[in-house]
Amino acid sequence: MITSYKIVEHLDKKALHSYYRQMVLIRTFEERAGEQYMLGKIRGFLHLYIGEEAIAVGAMASLKPQDYVVTHYRDHGHALAKGIGAKEVMAELFGKATGTTKGMGGSMHIFDRSHNFAGGYAIVGGQLPIAVGLGLGASYRQEDRIVLCFLGDGALQEGAFHEAMNMAAIWKLPVLFLCENNLYGMGVPVSESLAKKDIYKLADAYDMPSLQVDGMDVLAMREVTQEVADRIRSGNGPYFIEAKTYRFRGHSMADPSVYRTKVEEERWHMKDPIAAYKEWLLEHHFAMEAELAAMDLSVEKEMEEAVKFAEESPNPTASALYENVYAK
Repeated sequence: MITSYKIVEHLDKKALHSYYRQMVLIRTFEERAGEQYMLGKIRGFLHLYIGEEAIAVGAMASLKPQDYVVTHYRDHGHALAKGIGAKEVMAELFGKATGTTKGMGGSMHIFDRSHNFAGGYAIVGGQLPIAVGLGLGASYRQEDRIVLCFLGDGALQEGAFHEAMNMAAIWKLPVLFLCENNLYGMGVPVSESLAKKDIYKLADAYDMPSLQVDGMDVLAMREVTQEVADRIRSGNGPYFIEAKTYRFRGHSMADPSVYRTKVEEERWHMKDPIAAYKEWLLEHHFAMEAELAAMDLSVEKEMEEAVKFAEESPNPTASALYENVYAK
């Protein structure tokens, strides 16, 4: 498994600081979303990304603006890392007209065409055929863009996963399949639901190159994804990455996580991607405590504004029920 906090000479201080702020932004956003859910201001299902922030931030750092991102229903972190505003994402969670899809999608269906964020999908594995379609379109039009497709380990048992992998490999499509292996598909350990021990080796069946990386290491994620993205962009076909990670909360807000031991949870909390990266920045003199504290404070202010914006935004009008039903 690829993992290391190494001094990355080609990254400047500004970039290194941005990774820290983005991870803190995602963590704080999710914490505020959880609070608002408990207050009854966010309804339906809410799946938090806490603990997995390094994957979204590290992977997204390798993309170009024109690249597509398509993902699963734990999608808030991906949306924020792609550059979508916290106000718009929070408003969508509130079901408000100022949200990314005018309050029509909610938590599991963040979508923003202006950022080439092709959506979160509530059906397990539902994003995979869409990623292949986007890749086929980019290939057909000979565009300089790739598709980053996030999936969870729970999607590996879906037929859509194998169909998508097979088609992407046959047609050499510019798709990066990134599996966030947080060890559980809802409450079922992946070790009990998947016969293959090393998930990344599933790609061997499609003669697709693959690797495993430490998903708690933002720099490892950034470096690996950059190399793979460059390879795909050069016309070498799809690639599969397994990022080992852990969600610090339950599958959703309704999940008490009784299937996990406290010892296991504590062991993974010691690998907190934000705390580890902060320590690395300070140790290698890429940041001072005051600089990081200032970023923390700016994120807190941004989150206060996002929640306020969502609370004060209008609800969709009744007439909105008849919009986007038929294509014009």
